[in-house]
This record gives sequence, C-alpha cells and structure tokens, in this order.
Amino acid sequence: MKVLSLFDGMACGMLAFQLAGIKPDRYVAYEYDIETANEKKDRPFGFAAKVASHNFPMIEQCGDVFKADYMNYQDFDWLIGGSPCTYWSIAQKNNRETEASGLGWELFCQYVRALHEVKPKYFLYENNKSMSKEIRASITATFGFEPIGINSSLVSAQNRQRLYWVGKQNEDGTYSKVDIEQPDDRKLLLRNIVLNIDLVEKKSFWSEKAILGNENTTYNTSKSRLRTLFQKSPTICARDWKDPKSVIQDGTKRKLVVREYARLQTVPEWYDFSVISDSQAYRCLGNGWTIEVIAHLIKSAIN
Repeated sequence: MKVLSLFDGMACGMLAFQLAGIKPDRYVAYEYDIETANEKKDRPFGFAAKVASHNFPMIEQCGDVFKADYMNYQDFDWLIGGSPCTYWSIAQKNNRETEASGLGWELFCQYVRALHEVKPKYFLYENNKSMSKEIRASITATFGFEPIGINSSLVSAQNRQRLYWVGKQNEDGTYSKVDIEQPDDRKLLLRNIVLNIDLVEKKSFWSEKAILGNENTTYNTSKSRLRTLFQKSPTICARDWKDPKSVIQDGTKRKLVVREYARLQTVPEWYDFSVISDSQAYRCLGNGWTIEVIAHLIKSAIN
C-alpha cells in the first residue's frame, strides 16, 4: 500500500492506516507551515512535520503542495488530505472565504491536481462542516458526489463536525462514492479521557476529587470553553495553543493537558510530542484529524 498525504500535519493519516490494520509500504507527506518553518534549523517544514517525522522516521517529508510534481506518484493506492479549513470555517471572523476563490480554494485545487495526476485507487478529502453552501457545492461538483458528515463525538469525547468525500476508482478512471455507515456511538464523555491524577504532568495540582468528579454537579457553560466531566468537549482547534480548553468540577477549574487533547482526537498513548512545545502540540492536535473516524473511512473503502 502506497499513500500520498497532502496537508499531512502530525501524520494523523499514518496513525489511521495503522489503526485500520494497514502498514503502508511507502508514505509520502506534503506538509509546510510557513508560520513555524525555519530553513536554518531542524524544522524546515514546520513543527507538525517535525513531530510526525519523530514518530514515523519512514515518512518522506516533501514540503509545499504547490511545488510538488504529483506525476511521480502514479502507482500510489491512496490520496488523502484536508486542506486548511482556516479560510472557510465559520470561526474565521475576518475575511472568511465563502465562494470558490481565494487561498483556501487554491489549496484545495492542489489536492484536485494531485488527484488528476496520481489517479489513485482511493481518495479521502476532509474539511469543516461549517464551510459555506457555495464552497461545499463546488467541492461536491469537483468530486462528483456528496460528502458524508460525521461528528467525532461518536468515537471520542469531543464534538467535531466534519465532512468527508471518500471515492473509489472505477474501471473507466472515474470515481464513485464509497458507501459509508456512521461509526458506532461509544458514548464517551470527558470523564472517560481525563488523566488519572497520578499521571497528570507536574504542571497540574488538581485534587483527585476534581478529577473524578460528581455527577450531580452542574454549571452554566453555554457561553464558555468550560465543560464538566459529564459533558463532551467543544471542538478543539489550532488557536487553543494560547488558551487550551478547560474542565470544571466541584468548583475547580483546570486546563486540559496535551495528552487529554490527544485522547480527544483518539491519538494513541505512545505518540510522542516531546520534540515540540506544549503550545505547538495543542496546535497540531487542533489542526489534526480524529484518528478513529479516518480509520473507519479507510476500512469502509477497502472492504
């Protein structure tokens, strides 16, 4: 199995293939974060690529999607990716793109260019459900079929609404929509992913009572980033690096730590963030995929 991953980030795609029981023979990643890349240091493509390479040295990091020659990957089985949703998300308060133009659309077009040049057996494209109706319609017209909407809340303790276009190549070279059912609901809440007090990093001082919680405790959290342990987390995002989301219980508030953010994205416990700062780890996770959802899509396509 050979995989071409665009906008690869922290290699959530590789994690998903592994969870689906597939070990790619070759995994080529295009990932470039202009805000965190520095050609003179050890992170030429940015912090996401750095932590991805730390966990998966076999990944071929190639950088900028605009500079790629995708004709080199014509024997690849999969094309995966989700172009940055920053430009389309409803959370974008300034200069949000609502039509098929602008940098957000140009980034998407690089994915389309790769699809046309590589002609993989399967493709998976992801983006935020809050995009405008116009952009969603344009993407659907490009691929030839409607997406499936999946909320990560089915497999994790986080509400995260995303759209997925998953296609399988026909004999004539066109693509048909893969038939995908919704994942089973695991009914997870924040209480299921918080760390045991003995495992919380030294920066945390919270009591065991605050960690374990009290089911009868309620708070008005409708306009805040706070949640009790008996709720789902709000959608985590890249900007959380400045102020990670918090959990409150028995009157005690604390920030969710990086490992808890990773659990919200169903990232395995062994994934190592030690080569980047906590701030950058929050950023990578907020930009990333929910691993179990992507693994579900992969298995649906190949079965």
